[in-house]
Amino acid sequence: MAAVPALAQQSELKAVQIYSQDELIAMINENTHLDRVVMDDCQLVQDIEARATTLKLPAYQFLWGDMLAWGVCLKADPERGIHYMHEAAEQGLPAAMEQLGRYYAVGRLVQQDIDRAIVFLREAGSLGNLKAQLRLAELFIEGHGSPYDYEDTYHWLYNAITDDKAVHQQIARCLQELEKLMHPKVVRKARRPLNS
Repeated sequence: MAAVPALAQQSELKAVQIYSQDELIAMINENTHLDRVVMDDCQLVQDIEARATTLKLPAYQFLWGDMLAWGVCLKADPERGIHYMHEAAEQGLPAAMEQLGRYYAVGRLVQQDIDRAIVFLREAGSLGNLKAQLRLAELFIEGHGSPYDYEDTYHWLYNAITDDKAVHQQIARCLQELEKLMHPKVVRKARRPLNS
């Protein structure tokens, strides 16, 4: 009789397919990656770890790092989590750079270090990460960073495309505030089309 409940439980459990790189990057960009792992009943923890630690796939390194940092489906280990986020950033994953930049900007899990935040955010921003571009602009508006970096940040935001009204308003506000810090000639130069 004891075997019947076990069979019933097995029939309710559905096998989960591992995420493709593109699918995982989309989840990371939408900030749904941790929710998805939990929603999948933590079935993929070993697969995620293997793809992060053995195959060294940047999206999986980031996911594994985030899981470790916040204790999702396993015991929290923020130090190892940040290590894997750094590994993903070093391989060029913009979302990892943006998140590390944000963490260093506010001092979450790491000591606050605005200069380090700017380095990560600038790199992610140069790769088209809008969240990084906006956070970088906010840091410049607050008086951090170098005026030499304003032009690139203004240029990225001036050419940004979004259908989110709140983000559009945030971009407009950042552009107005950056203009106050920039010479009019530099503003005109920064308004050039993207890729020129």
